[in-house]
Amino acid sequence: MTTTDGQTRSGRRGPSRTLVLPQTLTVKHLSELVDQSPVDVIKQLMRNGIMVSMNQVIDHEVASLVTAAYGIRTRVAEQVAETGALNSNAEEQNGLEARPPVVTILGHVDHGKTSLLDSIRNAHVADREIGGITQHIGAYQVDYEGQKITFLDTPGHEAFTSIRSRGARVTDIAILVVAADDGIMPQTEEAIDHARAAEVPIVVAINKMDLPGADPERVKRQLSQHNLLVEDWGGDIISVPVSARTGEGINELLENLLIVAEISELKANPHRPASGVVIEAKLDRKRGPMATVLVQSGTLSVGDHVVAGTSWGRVKAITNDRGSTIKEVVPGAPAELLGFGALPEAGDVMTVMPNEKTARALAQERERAKASQQSQGRALTLEEVVKQIDAGDIKELNLVLKADVQGSVEAVRQSLERLTEAEARVRILHAGSGNVTESDILLASASDAIIVGFSVGNAIGVERVAERMGVEIRHYGIIYQMIDDIRLALHGMLEPAYTDVIIGQAEVREIFASRRSVKIAGCRVVDGRIPRGASIRVLREGEVLEETNIASLRHFRDEANEVTNGMDCGILLEDYYDFEIGDILQAHRQERSQR
Repeated sequence: MTTTDGQTRSGRRGPSRTLVLPQTLTVKHLSELVDQSPVDVIKQLMRNGIMVSMNQVIDHEVASLVTAAYGIRTRVAEQVAETGALNSNAEEQNGLEARPPVVTILGHVDHGKTSLLDSIRNAHVADREIGGITQHIGAYQVDYEGQKITFLDTPGHEAFTSIRSRGARVTDIAILVVAADDGIMPQTEEAIDHARAAEVPIVVAINKMDLPGADPERVKRQLSQHNLLVEDWGGDIISVPVSARTGEGINELLENLLIVAEISELKANPHRPASGVVIEAKLDRKRGPMATVLVQSGTLSVGDHVVAGTSWGRVKAITNDRGSTIKEVVPGAPAELLGFGALPEAGDVMTVMPNEKTARALAQERERAKASQQSQGRALTLEEVVKQIDAGDIKELNLVLKADVQGSVEAVRQSLERLTEAEARVRILHAGSGNVTESDILLASASDAIIVGFSVGNAIGVERVAERMGVEIRHYGIIYQMIDDIRLALHGMLEPAYTDVIIGQAEVREIFASRRSVKIAGCRVVDGRIPRGASIRVLREGEVLEETNIASLRHFRDEANEVTNGMDCGILLEDYYDFEIGDILQAHRQERSQR
């Protein structure tokens, strides 16, 4: 029997309750969450080959081994919300301190993203890169008026979204770089959609103001066409004219970043074991696997045992973004780690573990889970989305829309957006013309979206990437078929409307006493039919006395599946015996009706 708070009398929680686990927690905290003694929790971990003490910190995946043993469904809290806190217990909240904002620079190729960052940090990064184009993700930190700002320099929004697709929330603010002489380009539009999908504040840097053809007003006009209304035009999007070459507007840009960060109240607790995200990883010929990580909470120190994805190791050395060797890394700071046994993947969550054995056991468990997941597949299909909608898990249908020409894009987009209801909606993350590309796959994977294509094909190799990342691509040649499919999926999002259907009614003619004070109603069906196991209302003079279910239905001495109009029967109800002659037993069911 399950109590009202979802907990069983045996001490285990019933399946109706979902437990939210923080990314990391102590064994004692876990025991309180599952309502078991710390000793029992430690025993469960020992059965999985993990030796810990009551006050040691464990990863949420280790904790899930315990919750699974007790039959408790779990989900993991957000990686790091804008407050930077990983859980809400008092110890975490009391230790919160301000941390630097993490800023990602996005935009069209050759609009000056790396040059802008180069100007900000006064280090000639672009000069060392092949062809002046960024070849990998770099993470750097700068000081401005005594405050630090962390920058991620990505090789485009694809890398930015690739990290998100692995479940990591890294960026606090996105800088959209637009060249003043070039305006918004196709990759700029994609960058806008990717930043919106990540739900982070956007600050626009209108670059190359030193060129003769610079026209910032045209850029602002183009931004307004993409629903980005700058402050000069009465909107809330900050735009700053800058020149990476001359340094014009750089200080104003940094000042605005700090204002946005102050509004967001970015905080983290440095007084706990560290957790963060792998930004990039590479194999150094002399030193072995090297990983650039961004610490999001806690303090990472040399000697810590860490796990990132299926990789684990002990931190042997830490290097900051200036190339200096340091002993520890605080929240909001990037660093390069030496010590992983194998290369982690960009976007993997890095967590400090209590000892080497625990780190190894968790990595091996993840490896087994990954192999199992790959063998079973994890494609997110439209049918699967509908199931989640019906279960009440989501109220929004995320779509990436591709069509053959821009005119078709707008027509299809308007048709789909008109399907939106007050209680549920279609959310188009990105709409563009041309074939489905790998960038579309990354965006869909990161946002649990479906890709719908109208009269287009797939770029080379896209099917393989989509299969690997579990993204469904649906192609249509007729717009009405697309709209019908999306309408049916969206219909499942609405709160279901139920109609009470009366199946039949039986009148109590006699009452028979059985053993143990149990009473059986001798009835005659006066309308419809009475099926076995049906939901029953007990009515007396039109008033509902009880709602219960049929425990047993007999016709004479034989068990019956149902009895119909005019037949006599004996009905035993669940936990209700206060019948009187003349009571009506009404069988009914709830049917979901069309909205």
